[in-house]
Amino acid sequence: MTPIEDLVGFDAFVVSPGVPLNTHPLAARAGPAGVPVIGDIELFAQSRADLPPHKVVGITGTNGKSTTTALIHHILVTAGVPARMGGNIGLPILAQEPLPAGGVYVLELSSYQIDLMQSLDCDVAVLLNVTPDHLDRYDGFDAYAASKARLFAMQSDGHVAIVGTGDAASAAIAATLPPERLTVIPADVAMDQSDWPSLQGPHNAQNAFAAIAAARALGVGEDAIAAALASFQGLAHRMERVAERDGVIFVNDSKATNPESAAPALGAFARIHWIVGGKRKGDDLEPCAPYFGNVAAAYTIGEAGPLFFDLLQGRVPVVEQAVTLERAVTHAAAAALPGDVVLLSPACASFDQFRDFEARGAAFRAAVEALS
Repeated sequence: MTPIEDLVGFDAFVVSPGVPLNTHPLAARAGPAGVPVIGDIELFAQSRADLPPHKVVGITGTNGKSTTTALIHHILVTAGVPARMGGNIGLPILAQEPLPAGGVYVLELSSYQIDLMQSLDCDVAVLLNVTPDHLDRYDGFDAYAASKARLFAMQSDGHVAIVGTGDAASAAIAATLPPERLTVIPADVAMDQSDWPSLQGPHNAQNAFAAIAAARALGVGEDAIAAALASFQGLAHRMERVAERDGVIFVNDSKATNPESAAPALGAFARIHWIVGGKRKGDDLEPCAPYFGNVAAAYTIGEAGPLFFDLLQGRVPVVEQAVTLERAVTHAAAAALPGDVVLLSPACASFDQFRDFEARGAAFRAAVEALS
């Protein structure tokens, strides 16, 4: 394609969030020419005046934003509030029918999408956490955190901000916001999660806290919130409870593609048969180490299997080099006792044995269903 040299007459460039603004030559030329580079969420923001009266909830964060977005949407639907879910999850928001008056648009927003926004004034804006990620797109971690913070800079006075304080970057952002419109998500949320089967673990306590605060800000009643938390099914491949057999629960957390994302799953259950391995992203499992006490046995698979077998020796009671996911499921199911959890939380990418994490999760489900 011939590069566009003359940008005269262009109102804007609408690009995919996947376009790297820090390296793409078109983005470099658009800035000096005064041509904004925006995305579909900004188009939605600019169209809001033509829509029936509504509200918008925007959710961002390095981890947990998909679950929190889906949970807020589920609470609203349970309460009978017209709602649409979009952004970085599900159908693009512009591909969906507009809501009637009184509806709520619930948008998961990645930093890439926020970079392409100029005017999305969220009635409720949520920041769960900020930890190092996507640093190839930013001039350091501070720039990445600043991208997340822009969600609040676009808000009008009086609109609600909900911010986690479990990391230094998020806590610093919270400190810049007016206290009268700020709800803080504590670093250690203490909640009774016993009635929420798909929201186990400390990370989901924080996700639920954020969703409850957002729902309350939107006027949802406590009974509807409680009913929704109990009936929420979770997202596929994210702490997804796929079966219970003879008192043993099987959980698909195939989306956990690094040790940092596997750690919360290990913290969610008291006695675990852990299926771990794949195409590794590092040389250790240290982020998971605080929860090794919950692991009754580990079954290593894939390319990382031999290394993880060695790393886990002496740190968990039993380690088996299972090699394949199917063998790991069979052996874990045979060893598990009533009340135990067989957990696929691989702490690795899937590409050594599977097309993607979805295919790996589907294989886990199939292996569970194939148990005699």
